[in-house]
Amino acid sequence: MLNGAKMEHRPDSDSAAPPDGTLQRLGSIDAYRGLVMLLMMAEVLHLSRIANAFPDNETWGFLAHHQTHAEWRTAWAWAGCTLHDLIQPSFSFLVGAALPFSLARRTAEGQPQWKRTAHAFWRALILVLLGVFLRSTGKPQTYWTFEDTLSQIGLGYGFLYLLALRSTLVQGIALAVILIGYWVAFAWYPAPEAGRYFGGFEAHWDHNTNAAWAFDTWFLNLFPRERPFTGNGGGYATLSFIPTLGTMILGLFAGRWLRSELTTGQKMTRLVIAGAICLAAGWGLDAAGVSPNVKKIWTPSWVLFSGGWALLFLAFFYLVMEIWRLRGWAFVLVVVGMNSIAAYLIAHLFDDFIAKALPRHLGANLFNAAGKEYEPLLHGAAVLLVEWLLLWWMHRRRIFLRI
Repeated sequence: MLNGAKMEHRPDSDSAAPPDGTLQRLGSIDAYRGLVMLLMMAEVLHLSRIANAFPDNETWGFLAHHQTHAEWRTAWAWAGCTLHDLIQPSFSFLVGAALPFSLARRTAEGQPQWKRTAHAFWRALILVLLGVFLRSTGKPQTYWTFEDTLSQIGLGYGFLYLLALRSTLVQGIALAVILIGYWVAFAWYPAPEAGRYFGGFEAHWDHNTNAAWAFDTWFLNLFPRERPFTGNGGGYATLSFIPTLGTMILGLFAGRWLRSELTTGQKMTRLVIAGAICLAAGWGLDAAGVSPNVKKIWTPSWVLFSGGWALLFLAFFYLVMEIWRLRGWAFVLVVVGMNSIAAYLIAHLFDDFIAKALPRHLGANLFNAAGKEYEPLLHGAAVLLVEWLLLWWMHRRRIFLRI
């Protein structure tokens, strides 16, 4: 499954061909991606265990809350949606934002259209299989499931590539068809009489009783399994790749704006206005009861709501790094963001190995220095530091894992 991945001394994403014909990277995209990956990698800090040790400490409770997913509804930043919920949509959004730059570089290199198309669909296949591989770790056989972030991106990436070759109007129509069509599919599927989280019309989007769940009870059982698939514990679904494609299309819009001949002020304005509109639309659809905001099944309102946050985050990084030219502070993030696939694999494959190796060689007492309650935090911070140092070593040697 890893045959399509290569170690290169030249990164291929986020390269642009500005009007002067030179190639460049946008540090703001790298930094934002780095933040996203670090938030994912920071799960090793186990903040929930610290919060449990200090139940009356509001600060630890707040931090732990934002390191977990909302149980189901992700209505608003302080009433359901957490920072952790925004990791996957941000990662997906940035795939779309990077694509115009990657296409521009490949075009500038003279790569023929057929080769670019073949590469895009090969990349999509590898991403899907890599997600399956990661989900199968520790299982007695291949665990055929497609809710992993990489698999979700891979399932939609080929379509995203084809849309990137079309006009903004076509992309906008595609986004509308995805959002409306996916909403209709759920609204049409019979709702349960007694939902686990919702009642009334919103029950059409309840846990493991919706249209995407019904599809998986057929589709996933076509693959060899230890036992028949009856539902995902978290409610995640294969078909979420369809609205995830909508999130990537929002990123595609942003990427086109950023590599256009608009002034930096105009680019910034578009990101902010689009972000505010999407955020308000997603919140409004949820508040009106039309489409509940549920990250785990990627409802249409979640596409807009999380996409709005992603646009605003990107606007912040663009303002600070491209307009104000303040870039040194983001080095820690850029190191991770320029090697996101490597960071993803390290976090999923090496966490446990590093976590066991550190106390073995440094002694367990080192991580109890501040008290037993803080041992998970100090131990996790050490694991995170080792992982970042691995990425920094690769960065210094210009080694970037690309697919």
